[in-house]
Amino acid sequence: MLSLALIRGGIIRRRDSLLCFGCLLKNIPSLSSLPSVTSFNQSLAYSTWVRHISYGTVGHLLEAPCISSPLDFSLVQRLNLLGFHVLRNSVPARYMSNASIGLKTDNDVVRFSFGERGDIDGCRSKGKKKTKRVKMSKKAKVNELRFYRLKAKKKMTSPNPEVRIRYKLGKAKRKEEWLIEKLRKFEVPKAPAETYDPEILTEEERHYLKRTGEKKKNYVPVGRRGVFGGVVLNMHLHWKKHETVKVSCKPCKPGQVHEYAEELARLSKGIVIEIKAHNTIIFYRGKNYVQPKVMSPPDTLSKGKALEKYRYEQSLEHTSQFIEKLEKELEEYHKHLARYKKAKEGTPKDSVI
Repeated sequence: MLSLALIRGGIIRRRDSLLCFGCLLKNIPSLSSLPSVTSFNQSLAYSTWVRHISYGTVGHLLEAPCISSPLDFSLVQRLNLLGFHVLRNSVPARYMSNASIGLKTDNDVVRFSFGERGDIDGCRSKGKKKTKRVKMSKKAKVNELRFYRLKAKKKMTSPNPEVRIRYKLGKAKRKEEWLIEKLRKFEVPKAPAETYDPEILTEEERHYLKRTGEKKKNYVPVGRRGVFGGVVLNMHLHWKKHETVKVSCKPCKPGQVHEYAEELARLSKGIVIEIKAHNTIIFYRGKNYVQPKVMSPPDTLSKGKALEKYRYEQSLEHTSQFIEKLEKELEEYHKHLARYKKAKEGTPKDSVI
């Protein structure tokens, strides 16, 4: 009875091992179509379960070096047809595990290698050397910053004027590049110009609209933010009850008022009647004016963004002026050195008394 039970147990274990081995070859159509080295990961319940039942039998089968003949391969494919789903459904959840299988095909021979997920990936990345970033401690960072500060202080307090000027000039140029990069973020792409028929006004109509605009007190201020969506919105709100509106530009640089007039005429589709006193523009809404649904154009900045842009522009202007001043100082210093060397060469040597 004991020997009969042992024989039955051996047959069952061998059958289970062959079924497990057939599961590995389920998706292999032919040896010729496989690449030279393939790796794949699959949830393999049998790996732990069969090891739990009979480690020796499965190990003996899995250590087989290769499948060298097409007859053996067809036999394994036939075995694969036997109850794969039954085997998978009968595995308890606690025996589920993830394993990685390496499949190598050389000279029409299939070889398998079993291991963890990182084993196969590690073999691939052996040739690539990864440079590890050294993480600096807090003390090292503080020491590095202190070193740069001392270096800058030495340049600032250097007895040589050229060193001091060049240090300030380099710092100002770096700031100028940074400000230009910041201002690029505020560039809004202009929307395609809409085709509309511009109204032609006679001299009498222009004179009448000019006098009307001067007498009325309604106006729209354009301050340091410049032209943004809120200015155009206020113009449309004034045009709801008035034909004309004054746009007051303060502070305004010389010649900037004409730029504001062109920009506002493009955005609001209004007509410029007159530009007076270098800071006031009178706009006419037009004879066939219809208030648009979206009164603030989409290709304009918001109030906050316009103020931020103004600050960067002001800083850039001051930085450019400072760079020009430093370049002049450096040029004057070089002229002074050349003059001093020339005077030193021209003086005669001390005569012996």
